[in-house]
Amino acid sequence: MALAPSNRTNSSSSSFSLMGIPGLEASHVWMGIPFCSMYIIALLGNSMILLIVRLDQTLHEPMYYFLCMLAVIDLVMATSIVPKMLGIFWLNSVEIAFDACFTQMFFVHSVTAAESGVLLAMAFDRYVAICYPLRYQAILTGQKVTQIGLAILLRAALVMTPVTWMVKRLPYCGSNMIAHSYCEQMSVVGLACADPQAVNQYGVVGSTLIVGTDTAFISMSYGMILRAVLRLAEKEARLKAIGTCGSHLCVMLLYYIPGMASIYTQSFGRGVARRTQVLLADLYLTLLPMLNPVIYSMRTKQVKDAVLKVFGPKKDPV
Repeated sequence: MALAPSNRTNSSSSSFSLMGIPGLEASHVWMGIPFCSMYIIALLGNSMILLIVRLDQTLHEPMYYFLCMLAVIDLVMATSIVPKMLGIFWLNSVEIAFDACFTQMFFVHSVTAAESGVLLAMAFDRYVAICYPLRYQAILTGQKVTQIGLAILLRAALVMTPVTWMVKRLPYCGSNMIAHSYCEQMSVVGLACADPQAVNQYGVVGSTLIVGTDTAFISMSYGMILRAVLRLAEKEARLKAIGTCGSHLCVMLLYYIPGMASIYTQSFGRGVARRTQVLLADLYLTLLPMLNPVIYSMRTKQVKDAVLKVFGPKKDPV
């Protein structure tokens, strides 16, 4: 079905109202505390990653440049929703301008697509480092890392720009109350007066293609990594190689499993309570940015050593 032309409701002066977490409005004040805490930890943790990579020359390698990309994406992801969410919870600031709503939608879905791309790049980085260690610096040059980063952003923008435009062009002539704490695509199109099936299908298919393609290549990369590791003669070398991939695997599992659960619950979870769907989406977009720097700081020796070097107690010169 063709999209209906936009009507008078689709103007820059129009606005939506965000409900927060449906059914838990009485607990909003208290629920804001953990979300605020997670946001602060995410800001501090990801800023710390960016700072130590900037200050420590030993971290000026492709792996840590990709980690910086992940940190920037996590900062944008959390900042896209948490400040407005806290405004709803604590100040009852439920109104959001029409254009601001679609801008938020674009950023939220674009950064989640970009994060998948960065995780794929990090898997490729580990594949090259372990399977072709002597050619690592020649393959992943600074220029190549920059090109990969730009390609990740371009892909995310190319996927999300059409769907955001399609959602914005739908006519909204009824209720303006979004049953969510941010402008989530499925919740917004549910308010449209026209049939949003084409938009919903595009969103689900686009997300599935991105995740499916990326996870397929990530699986291939780690399959070849595992094969190369098992061929190593020394047990210590095998353990070291597996250890370098451990943090990446943890982050990937945290990203893909809850992320796909959230997408398909929003799309097909008619039997799942609405507040459960919203809580799952909110936690996914706030927990992940908080946990990523914690995982890399604790599981990656070079990052841990750099943190101690920058923030640890200084030794007195002898």
